[in-house]
Amino acid sequence: MDFLKRYRLPLKRKCRLEEWDANDSAGVKNREQAERQTAKNIAAMRALEYRLYAENRQALLIVLQGMDAAGKDGAIRHVMAALNPQSCKVTSFKQPSALELSHDFLWRIHRVAPATGEIGIFNRSHYEDVLVVRVHDLVPRGVWSRRYDQINRFEQHLAENGTRIIKCFLYIDKEEQKQRLLRRLEDPARHWKITEADARERERWDDYVAAYEEALSRCNTKAAPWFIVPANRKWYRNLVLSQIVRKTLTDMKPQLPKPVANLDQILIT
Repeated sequence: MDFLKRYRLPLKRKCRLEEWDANDSAGVKNREQAERQTAKNIAAMRALEYRLYAENRQALLIVLQGMDAAGKDGAIRHVMAALNPQSCKVTSFKQPSALELSHDFLWRIHRVAPATGEIGIFNRSHYEDVLVVRVHDLVPRGVWSRRYDQINRFEQHLAENGTRIIKCFLYIDKEEQKQRLLRRLEDPARHWKITEADARERERWDDYVAAYEEALSRCNTKAAPWFIVPANRKWYRNLVLSQIVRKTLTDMKPQLPKPVANLDQILIT
């Protein structure tokens, strides 16, 4: 199954999330089958990451976005945790600090973009500045509406300087979000993961859908494509995400560098 083709948002097409199926499993029969393939993908990702780090010429940026409880943390834990932390770095973007607010909205993003040889994973990202900011009316419309083009130029700049970008919207439906939030309320080990704000944000579901649809539509480019990843089934989400990352790294064709020394003259005693 070509997950890249199946779940990539077509260029120049208006995104309507109601046209996508959060329960899709593309004929994958069961969880065990998916987990076996996911494990193979992760093993291949590790080998490719090693080559990427050794080559030190390219970088990969993976942007994860989604509604509350969409599974961004879980996806990172299950798909990315096996990668080498020396060359794979995760950045979670919370509410901006006073220092970050004193700069343009992309400043805090650019300063943690992956260096050559690295894989960078963004848990939330610069898209919060056309999502939360828009839904909560934190800045005037005239400000956030300009940010779509600014984001496109920023991502194009990264791409032109050696960073491959893939952006994954982990798509759960409203009922699945409800069930996940209820499980957090029922499980003492998860109580720390839920606050009153989660219930208030859920009331704005339709506003977030509209904000996401515009962001996905206007910031979907050849240099930085969006993938709509079905995420109601966590095991299928992990399979799709691991396949997208594996295929992207494979297409980057990282190569081991040639030795810098004459190996015939090296004597180990």
